[in-house]
This record gives sequence, C-alpha cells and structure tokens, in this order.
Amino acid sequence: MNTIVGTYECKVDAKGRLMIPAPLKKQLASSLQNGFVLKRSVFQQCLELYPMDEWDLMMQKINKLNRFVKKNNDFIRRFTAGVKVVEIDALGRLLIPKDLVAFSGIAKDVVFSSAVNIVEIWDKDLYEKSISGEDMDFADLAEEVMGNINDDDNGIS
Repeated sequence: MNTIVGTYECKVDAKGRLMIPAPLKKQLASSLQNGFVLKRSVFQQCLELYPMDEWDLMMQKINKLNRFVKKNNDFIRRFTAGVKVVEIDALGRLLIPKDLVAFSGIAKDVVFSSAVNIVEIWDKDLYEKSISGEDMDFADLAEEVMGNINDDDNGIS
C-alpha cells in the first residue's frame, strides 16, 4: 500500500477535466499506466480516486461477502454505483464523468485530499464545510476513533 500525502487545489474546465497537481501526480506515478477507479464516496458528497492496485485489494475484500445474503448484495450494488475506470491523460488531466460531477457538486474549484491510500476529490466549498468542524468536535472524534490504539512500544499512538 502506498500512502498518499497532501491536499491540493485546482480548477475544473468546461469539459469536466482536472489538471492533477504535480506533487500529487508524482506520488501517483507508479499507478499511471494501470489506471484508476473513480467512485462516489459512501459517507460524503465527494469522489474517491483509487489507484487500480488499491481497487483490486478492495474488490478482493468485497468478493469475500456471501452473495446469498441480501444485505451484502445491496451493499455491493450501492458501493459500486457509478464506478468508472479512468486514466490520467498525457497532459496530466483527469476527466470526471458528468454523473460523478453532478453527484459531487463539483463546480469550479476542486480540492484533492489524500485519504491514506486513495484520493478524495471535492468541490472546494463542500470540502471547506466538511472540515470546518461545525457538525462535530474533532478532538472528541479523534479520541473515540484513535484513543485505544497503541500498537507501538514507544508509548506514542
């Protein structure tokens, strides 16, 4: 698993193309020839860009679900709704399909935000709203999610 780092801004053109910022493109270089999967986020009004290797790992996990359980089928259908295989062209641009532009509310200004092994693609205004903290206390969230994790011997979580 490659860890992707950073938050980058760019603009979308009239055709729905985004110029991948150079530092991000450099981090994704090993994935350029295999392509990417672009999908709707499960929890947010943003898009998720999976390098194909990461998508394949996710599909291996999902493939372990028993398809004779209705909830599993419902989950798979919803998780893969709107999924597109995409490539970054020779000029470093990514074309966002119109249905995914509509889902994500992408208008003009875009934020690429690293999410460990994938990249979230946000409309800038929606991104700023999502990280503003108005709907949650981040300190409480951090304690709840990460507070009991300490698998290193150095005492630092």
